[in-house]
Amino acid sequence: MTEHVEWSEPETAAAPANPAVTPADAADAARLVAFGLQPKLQPARDQEYTELLRRYREDPPFARLADAVAAGLGLIVLEVSPRAGMAVTAAEDSVFAVRMGDYSRRTSADGGDRFLHGLAHLAVAALAFPRAEDLADDGYIGRVSVNGVDVFVRQACRRLEERAEQTGENTDPATDAPGLEAAWRIWARRSATGATKDARRLAGSTTGIVGKAVAFLTDSGFLQRTGDDHGGTYRTTARYQLQVRDMAGSAAMAELLELGVVPVTDGTPTLLPAEDGDDLELVADAGLPFHS
Repeated sequence: MTEHVEWSEPETAAAPANPAVTPADAADAARLVAFGLQPKLQPARDQEYTELLRRYREDPPFARLADAVAAGLGLIVLEVSPRAGMAVTAAEDSVFAVRMGDYSRRTSADGGDRFLHGLAHLAVAALAFPRAEDLADDGYIGRVSVNGVDVFVRQACRRLEERAEQTGENTDPATDAPGLEAAWRIWARRSATGATKDARRLAGSTTGIVGKAVAFLTDSGFLQRTGDDHGGTYRTTARYQLQVRDMAGSAAMAELLELGVVPVTDGTPTLLPAEDGDDLELVADAGLPFHS
């Protein structure tokens, strides 16, 4: 009698469990986030930073750990790459969030002009990246100047005033009226440079406000100064492109772009007539680069 022998497939070796996260791994992940919080630091100039970026790209568990560290600090990871490093932005509840009060203290700005400062930042972003394809192109470098931004906003003010007159809106509201909707009118009434005995521009003038904005962006690693012409010329960085991508859907930025800005290489803008269409309203506080 022949015995029937049952054959079975050899048992598959159990997959090794994911190695436990070590204190050294956590320290490396936190170190990478710390590098990301130094916006002026270029990865190519720091070997440790470069190595941690490589590990992030090639080691998924380490990448998840670094993302978790960032999230725990209230940071949103925008991109991790050799060009931008670990680019992060702060969520509203993060200890790293920049608020208008903080900005005013850091730049000695007049808190009463908060909407003008917000409009200056919005105008820099719109002038640096006026087209969707500019934001999508990682190799694109925007260029702006202090005087160019001021001229751009003043041209936008004139266009918006024309719209208001055509629709019968009040074109001379109280200076303390809320929102960016009123800020463009206040900007138009403000002196471009003011006057001092030594020909310096006044801090409360519109070019003074733009100057504070671009200085802040430069200190934050978003712009790089390239010269002194036109009140100061600047070029954008990869980090700034990522930041502007994050705010590109704001209603206020859309309003500025709808006015038809065409940038040129020295940062001096030219405003073209906007195509006929529905009037857009500037939304109060929309697009401000600070948390309230």
